Amino acid sequence: MNVAPAAPELKEVRGPSALGGGTRRFWDLLWLISVTEFKRTYFGTVLGYFWSLLRPLILFGVLLFVFTKIFRLGSTVPNYPVMLLFNIVVFGFFQESTVSAVASVVNQEGIVRKTQFPRLVIPLSIVLTGLMNLGLNMIAVFAFILLYGVDPTWSWLLLPVIIAVLLVLTIALAMLLSALYVRFRDVLIIWTVAATVLFYATPILYPIEIPGLSTGIRTALHVNPLTPIFEQARVWIVDPTAPGAIEAAGSVKGLIAPIAIYLGICGLAWWVFKREAPRVAEAL
Repeated sequence: MNVAPAAPELKEVRGPSALGGGTRRFWDLLWLISVTEFKRTYFGTVLGYFWSLLRPLILFGVLLFVFTKIFRLGSTVPNYPVMLLFNIVVFGFFQESTVSAVASVVNQEGIVRKTQFPRLVIPLSIVLTGLMNLGLNMIAVFAFILLYGVDPTWSWLLLPVIIAVLLVLTIALAMLLSALYVRFRDVLIIWTVAATVLFYATPILYPIEIPGLSTGIRTALHVNPLTPIFEQARVWIVDPTAPGAIEAAGSVKGLIAPIAIYLGICGLAWWVFKREAPRVAEAL
């Protein structure tokens, strides 16, 4: 009597991963999509790329008037216009990249559903496009810095360190938010509000040592992982006499909380995105 062969064991078939498809393919797709998005953003506009510079310049003009003519803050802070413009442009990269990345995976639903596409390329391409804009905007920012009369120093060479640290946080948040938005559509509204709160909770419009801030407010500001980044950027780029990240925090111990939050966001972002990437198509 013949015995029927045992049925094969059913195994879970996972969808495309965050980095699926090979390293070379991943980087080629990332570069292609980023460049295409950069060109598409300003295609057909009269001013083209200059729109990306005009927006922060308008905001800079309004805030400079408010904080120098109404609140008189600018007269007490060395190189205040330079600090304000630099901070607005750099934070603008962080804000626009993360907000745009929230719905990026969902907006590419057609690609996500039909092809073996490395999911991580989608939010990363948004951040890389923002980085291209930032690079061009920085040319105008440093032209303004020189025209304002700030002398170049060797610490300007450390600008890539500041951008790199901010870039890692921006990528982490872009990954986390885009993965969460697939399941929870409230994420876009929440993060739009949170990004605006961060704009005022980060020393962008004011230095951290400004008089009038209570100890509790200073402590809360130092928990923000963006605070040490902008404080150190101020010393290296705008005013060498300003307190650096460690000095502003009081000691190295004062940086433990923001560094822990920074690393926690990065770790959580990678875990969530890697976990959700194979399930994106079925969740849409």
